[in-house]
Amino acid sequence: MDRLEMEGKWNRVKGAVRQKYGEWFDDDKAFAEGKYEEMLGKMQEKSGRTREDIEREIRDWDERSI
Repeated sequence: MDRLEMEGKWNRVKGAVRQKYGEWFDDDKAFAEGKYEEMLGKMQEKSGRTREDIEREIRDWDERSI
């Protein structure tokens, strides 16, 4: 397992914890942030790219859709 895959797995775990926290305390922001972390983790694992690269691409998609 390489470093980027390990970081991706960690982001998935971190995202799942944030989601659970959001459910327990009825915190929609924490839940949404957890879903985002989990998505980034899955994308890191599958693509082998850094979090920063993935976030930059997401921002680019968003800017082009405006």
